[in-house]
Amino acid sequence: MASNSRPQYGRVWITFLRNSLIREMTFRGNLLITIVTRGFWFAAQLILFDIIYRNVNSINDWTREEYFAFMATGMLINAIVETFFMPNCANFSELIRNGNLDFVLLKPIDTQFLVSFEKVNLAMLNQIVLAGALLLYALAHTTQLEPALSVLQYQIQAGQWGWLLHLCLLGTGQILMYCLLLMIGVAFFYSLMIALASSSIWFGRNQGLYDFWFYITVFARYPRSIYSGSPTGEILQFAFSYVIPILLVVTIPARQLLSKALEPSWITLVSISITLVLLFVSRWIFKWSLNSYRSASS
Repeated sequence: MASNSRPQYGRVWITFLRNSLIREMTFRGNLLITIVTRGFWFAAQLILFDIIYRNVNSINDWTREEYFAFMATGMLINAIVETFFMPNCANFSELIRNGNLDFVLLKPIDTQFLVSFEKVNLAMLNQIVLAGALLLYALAHTTQLEPALSVLQYQIQAGQWGWLLHLCLLGTGQILMYCLLLMIGVAFFYSLMIALASSSIWFGRNQGLYDFWFYITVFARYPRSIYSGSPTGEILQFAFSYVIPILLVVTIPARQLLSKALEPSWITLVSISITLVLLFVSRWIFKWSLNSYRSASS
């Protein structure tokens, strides 16, 4: 019987995860310092905006708890990107400079998969947990729990099971849509990152481009509506909504989860469609860059 020659991507990724765990456990002090440092950064963000909201009731149309939900959404997206993709894309230029990309190209598996998933920054999983806790806190305070529980108890006593089923389906759909939009945000940032990493083929080292990536993604830390009200803000809002939708990939899932209206209502499709296009474009850029690669032995 002929063996299956197709690479088993799931098993390969599990191996990468196991190797990352062994590497982190080898240098436990560094892992601990990274976790503590990220914890301080997380606390600093909360304290800053808690101080701001002690002086104002809302920023634009975002209350304190709603903004914390937005902040948690952005932190979740960034934490996922920095856990699974950032260390690998940052290491791509090193693979080129020391010639190890030759060995990657020889392996019978997709090169972009190897380049993107070889290392996992396990310390950033702490950031995912903290962001998830902040999101639960924000949702608990934005939802009127006592009235909702009273209505739920009344409907159970009245035997309104059809209404309860409809409510459960509605809530499940909203959560699934939020998770989908969260993954759209991760895919968007990954596409930008792998496209910039591909430029290492020509530049050798692209630290300046990575700095550029951080500079433009800083706009995603704030809701899209904040940029309205001035000519410069309107230009930024348009450019980072319809050209490079940095302002949409965090704002849209946060608003969807909070049931806050989106204006215009079809803007969710813009975020999804541009992200899908960017995924294909970044894939094409990566493969095109490999065609221009000259091995270390050539």
